[in-house]
Amino acid sequence: MKAAYYKEFGGTDKITVGNIEIPEVGEGEVLVRLKAAGVNPVDNAVLAGYLSQFLPMGFPAIPGWDMAGVVEERGFSARRFQVGDEVYAYARRPTVQWGTFAEYIVIPESYLAHKPKGISFEEAAGIPLVGLTAYQSLYDAGNLQSGQTVLILGASGGVGSLGIQLAKEKGATVIGVASQKNHAFMKELGANHTIDYTGTNIGEAVKQLFPQGVDLIFDCASGDTLQQSLSALKPNGTLVSILHQGEGLDKNIHFKYVFVEPNAAQLEILQDLAEAGKLKVHVSGTYSLDQTAEALQQIATHHTTGKIVISV
Repeated sequence: MKAAYYKEFGGTDKITVGNIEIPEVGEGEVLVRLKAAGVNPVDNAVLAGYLSQFLPMGFPAIPGWDMAGVVEERGFSARRFQVGDEVYAYARRPTVQWGTFAEYIVIPESYLAHKPKGISFEEAAGIPLVGLTAYQSLYDAGNLQSGQTVLILGASGGVGSLGIQLAKEKGATVIGVASQKNHAFMKELGANHTIDYTGTNIGEAVKQLFPQGVDLIFDCASGDTLQQSLSALKPNGTLVSILHQGEGLDKNIHFKYVFVEPNAAQLEILQDLAEAGKLKVHVSGTYSLDQTAEALQQIATHHTTGKIVISV
């Protein structure tokens, strides 16, 4: 199969695009012909070796954890899906090696859910990692309830844009923080209020809207944006971050760090929302496998609106 892969940690110059053997299909596994793969900032972190103490690696390694495609072959006891079924998944395995920037992937069927009907493979491939991250951060870690107020930092990016929609689905009031050029985009997704992080103290701006503060801060940006926002968190509020691991925070803050886990049952919930038109993925750029390095360079700018994907 054709795949993008690397044999050692480093930058995008380590990426090779070429032919590699398709792994054997084992018990409980399926072979999926990939149609599209979502690109995420974490892909560069894995490539650089930043997560190697946390995630065991095997080489040569194919990057990518987001996927949408078609079931081509089923291993022994893999019977949840039929050959020809359209599926999507968050494909991070305990050992990172066989990723989604390839023509095929062999994956346990337990990772898979049916691809949402009525959307493209590219849109579907943009959902799993960011959708599950937002779901697990807002609903599981943040216990977001109807009527509460949530402040989303980095709200125009992949995770944040799904976070706006999931928070609205729950019946929360949403304040989105991003640069001015993305305010209309956030409003379109359902944000009630928008704040520009440039030239504004975010905490003060939130307090002008909600003097009592917010129930939940969902941090997809960290840095100064997070530090400015802390003053707007209610004393009994919760801070959930996908970037900050809690070092240096006031011990009185109810804080949770989330590193997304595969969860097919939650993917099925996201599938239902997408099919109902309540979850939209904005694909702002599409790349080929040959352009994997360029796609990774683009996501590294941290100025991607919505999602970029590799079309296989």
